[in-house]
Amino acid sequence: MVDISVVVPVYNVEELLPRCIDSILNQTKKNIEIILVDDGATDGSGAVCDAYAKKDERIRVIHKPNGGLTSAWKAGAEVSTGTYLGFIDSDDWIDADMYERMWESAVQYDSDVVVCGLVFDYEDPSLEKRQEISGFEKEFYNRQELEKLFPTLLNDGRFFGRMLQPARVTKLYRRELVEKNMPLCKEEVTVGEDLQLTLPALLDAKSMSVVKDFYPYHYWFNQNSMTGKFDPQYLDKIKVMAKRMKEISKEKGSYDFSSQITNDFLGLAVIGLKNGVIRNKEGKKSAMDIIKRYCNDEMVVEALKKHTMNQLPITIRGFLLLMKAKQYQICYMICKLFFKS
Repeated sequence: MVDISVVVPVYNVEELLPRCIDSILNQTKKNIEIILVDDGATDGSGAVCDAYAKKDERIRVIHKPNGGLTSAWKAGAEVSTGTYLGFIDSDDWIDADMYERMWESAVQYDSDVVVCGLVFDYEDPSLEKRQEISGFEKEFYNRQELEKLFPTLLNDGRFFGRMLQPARVTKLYRRELVEKNMPLCKEEVTVGEDLQLTLPALLDAKSMSVVKDFYPYHYWFNQNSMTGKFDPQYLDKIKVMAKRMKEISKEKGSYDFSSQITNDFLGLAVIGLKNGVIRNKEGKKSAMDIIKRYCNDEMVVEALKKHTMNQLPITIRGFLLLMKAKQYQICYMICKLFFKS
């Protein structure tokens, strides 16, 4: 029986892929299988996957037509055999003891979900690495203790006050949780898609353990990727995500997360508007059009009215009031002067 299945969605990362695969092969935890899902790559990524599969019998390769990140990890999960499932994105890498320590936590506590942290590694070496972990204070939570976290799980009243770090790559999930919740994960969600798995899995979990002060996952932040650019479709994408998360919350029925999801959506909208100004290469008129679009969008207007964030810094609180009052010019000036990154 395989202890851990590691699913790696692969798309056009030929140069970075060996670093990712090698980091998994070098794990001190040996009883694992590695499922590389070639999601219709148009470069040499598929060939790299096949070459590695010939070197190590723990590696399996799936070649499929391009369907996006969610469809790729779902395809890998469907054929996996491990007791637990982990996920790694193909341009990232992990420390050698990541899965051994997470497995030890899973066994010690009989956990349904195990959580660790990650570190952002930037392509620009002048930028300082940044660590991030979920805001869980204890090493173990039983079901009753998990339910006590629900009122602040997605937003605790702060701007982006997420207790739950959504990333699937910093989790081990018991297989049954993934199988049960895969149907909830829709391919049309392309921003924040990890939350489609992480939230319902945690709602179904009977227990969760946290490997404290442990940041073995290296998230490669490429400034030239879409992560570092302004996405003109970003507002549409986060609207799809917020609507889907409210549907999941309603379907699960164990707790109403709708207000927290509204808060989270509004935070994402502010970031989208900000990026539409400071990362827009088309000039002030284009930036002003983006501000107007965000401030007049029906979902954003509703979120500005109904959000429940009560621990906002004065700058964000003031900015939300300006958005609500449709003070486009002042919003533009604030983005330029104060929101520079």
